[in-house]
Amino acid sequence: MAAMILKAEALTKDFPTPSGPLRILDGVSFSIDPGESVSITGPSGSGKSSLLGLLAGLDRPTSGRVLFKETSVSEMEETELCAWRRTSVGFVFQNFELVSSLTALENAALPLEILGRSAKEAAARAGEILAALGMGARSGHFPHELSGGEQQRTAIARAYIHEPEIIFADEPTGSLDEETARSVVDSLLGINRRIKTALVLVTHNPELARQLDRSLTIHGGKLA
Repeated sequence: MAAMILKAEALTKDFPTPSGPLRILDGVSFSIDPGESVSITGPSGSGKSSLLGLLAGLDRPTSGRVLFKETSVSEMEETELCAWRRTSVGFVFQNFELVSSLTALENAALPLEILGRSAKEAAARAGEILAALGMGARSGHFPHELSGGEQQRTAIARAYIHEPEIIFADEPTGSLDEETARSVVDSLLGINRRIKTALVLVTHNPELARQLDRSLTIHGGKLA
């Protein structure tokens, strides 16, 4: 059996309030295998996005820890976290988070350039991935010239270009219509199944959640 790629161990997260700490997550534990696709669902305010932030090292737990293979993400120094996210992790956000002054091709190429690849090599690889995602004819367009679905496919290309071991997607279809949402999830799952990149996807849409290998439900800060 393959070793786990990501593990949550008794994660809790408190946020300060005037009346005292508010517990958002309470003792959440689970593991994810290499190449597995997992959805995290639950009502608004249940802690879904907070959990994803802990898993991705964007925030630190109040107690518990996150392991990537055998390394504790929760205990990494900031420089280690940055290096880990650059090389091993891809991100897809609800609001795309594209650089407005760069074309789709330039946005998708960014992670490789940050890793030290030449602009020519990065652009060539970005062009290949965008074409595979049906974006070949739109690669020279700026974000404001693209539809929501096209912007999200550009973001997926950016997340995948450095072939990370895991992709975190936070409500990637939240601002898209139903048909476009299905297309975006198909793109993410295509990458997941083709190169065995693990996928953790937060969604409020149960139909989309069922397309993944496994679904976790958060309710009241706990796994339901």
